[in-house]
Amino acid sequence: MIATVLQAYRFALDVTPQQQRASASHCGAARYAYNWGLQLVQERLEQRTTDPSVRVPWTLAELRREWNRAKHQVAPWWPDNSKEAYNSGLDALARALKNWSDSRNGCRRGAPVGFPRRKTKHRTRAACRFSTGAIRLLANRKHVQLPRIGVIRTHESTRKLARRLEQGTARILGATISRTADRWFVSFTVEVQRAIPASNGKASVVGVDVGVRELAALSTGTVIPNPVRWRRRCASCGG
Repeated sequence: MIATVLQAYRFALDVTPQQQRASASHCGAARYAYNWGLQLVQERLEQRTTDPSVRVPWTLAELRREWNRAKHQVAPWWPDNSKEAYNSGLDALARALKNWSDSRNGCRRGAPVGFPRRKTKHRTRAACRFSTGAIRLLANRKHVQLPRIGVIRTHESTRKLARRLEQGTARILGATISRTADRWFVSFTVEVQRAIPASNGKASVVGVDVGVRELAALSTGTVIPNPVRWRRRCASCGG
């Protein structure tokens, strides 16, 4: 049986100084958009206490619409980065707001989720997600291409993912760049077609319930009757 699953492929990057600055700029842009959107939501929530007609942007589509209206004033430098950087921050905010709302309404399992908090540069993991644009692996299996940042050399071979892409059993849905200590990484979210065995190769196990009128009842629904002599004995004793 063939099943489609999501799988992540993570590769370390050997970035040049210019690419390092570009990557850091994109991650900073994502953080800026997140904090800008969070401040806007908090202001609208406060206004709504006195004016119920005030609309609070809560979903990614609403946050993105507000950002496109205000970006020329609040971030005149926005063309320096891919639009995906700002979308990445707004998407993270929309997810955080939904998690808080679902947790508050009892629609989310697990520990309670607090209201989103502002992200700081030194306490927040630097990350930026790309879902559109030039996202691909190069044929030499030693480079990847990302929007605006360009072609980046990988520290390791990308052959594991490249083989699946060449065979047509995988499709890249998005890529996330992140920084851990002084090392940059890229993680590809990939839709993979994987063969799932029909069984685990072991004999099936069923539950058995031993009775009086019937010899046994299996968990599969099969009932095994008593031998003839036992049925007669049960009939004679009123069992």
